[in-house]
Amino acid sequence: MALSLKRRSEPKPKPDQMTLIEHLTELRRRVLICALAFVVTATVAFLVYRPILSFLQHPYCQINPKHCGFYVAGPLDGLSLRIKIAAYGGLFLSAPVLLWELWRFITPGLNPKEKKYAVPFIVASITLFAAGVLVAYVTFPHALSFLTHIGGPSLNQIFDPLKYLSLILLMMTIFGLTFEFPVLLVSLEVAGVLSPKQLSSWRRWAIILIVVVAGVITPSSDPFSMMALAIPLYVFYEVSIVIGKLFHR
Repeated sequence: MALSLKRRSEPKPKPDQMTLIEHLTELRRRVLICALAFVVTATVAFLVYRPILSFLQHPYCQINPKHCGFYVAGPLDGLSLRIKIAAYGGLFLSAPVLLWELWRFITPGLNPKEKKYAVPFIVASITLFAAGVLVAYVTFPHALSFLTHIGGPSLNQIFDPLKYLSLILLMMTIFGLTFEFPVLLVSLEVAGVLSPKQLSSWRRWAIILIVVVAGVITPSSDPFSMMALAIPLYVFYEVSIVIGKLFHR
């Protein structure tokens, strides 16, 4: 009994004192929790498939309200579409759990200064990613209108839902990831790799590079979406310079 109480009172080993097996055991536990969260949320997304599809279909109905239905060419396409929406929906819905488990795994190895910076960076990353997804969703009707008219009036538009879904989700993902640009710049400034003075001196080249990158990575290739991506990126560049100066005071 006394031996059992003694074992319970023993402090948990610090991250730098943990063996490789203990690290792998902790990692396995976090991965299992993330996998379980994804399976549960993907199941939920599979069950509420119709509202999610309606939400993603809304930009198409904005530009063509009378004829915004989808057409499938094979008997398995409907099932494939539902599974794809369940997978993406599960990933999106389980994101808070995934980030929390990642945070819990990384946190013990950080020093107090790194922990102080970690929380604002994580909050900023989530907020900016959500903002990028929102911008992509709002601007997608303009991109879709450009794409449907660029071929001329002689074309009859019949959309495959799988291709449509791939395009809108790719747009939302790319915009979300690209909006992490200021987090990357500020991280490099805090780490001392870059300085606000260097970023200021590179401003002209940065503008050219931002416009080129926005034109290359925009999936719809329309000018409206390109500018909707390039303008925020330049604003983020200037904001990163200001934040960097505040950190170096």
